[in-house]
Amino acid sequence: QLQLVESGGGLVQPGGSLRVSCAASGFTLDSYAIAWFRQAPGKEREGVSCISRRDDSSYYKDSVKGRFTISRDNAKNTVYLQMNNLQPEDTALYYCAAARGCSRSSVDFGSWGQGTQVTVSG
Repeated sequence: QLQLVESGGGLVQPGGSLRVSCAASGFTLDSYAIAWFRQAPGKEREGVSCISRRDDSSYYKDSVKGRFTISRDNAKNTVYLQMNNLQPEDTALYYCAAARGCSRSSVDFGSWGQGTQVTVSG
């Protein structure tokens, strides 16, 4: 059974950094593409980043390029999203999700975590 658990969210000031984690159980994480999505209250869920299986190719939403980095630690069966220079517009509930391959659409992901809250406020 596929299960994903996010952690590492919190409250930071603008310009600060956080690293959120996505821990997998019930499957080998590197057998799947893992994506990060986020959703703010009253807004649509949007794709933030994705890392492909095996070759570790990575993809990013334009607004986070140069600030966010996705990575995978196979020994810990965990995917990370390092978020630097955080801005108020990054405030959202961050979810990780698993699929056969990377996609910009949440519809293509069948397994989801419950999310971790990231709040950026001065």
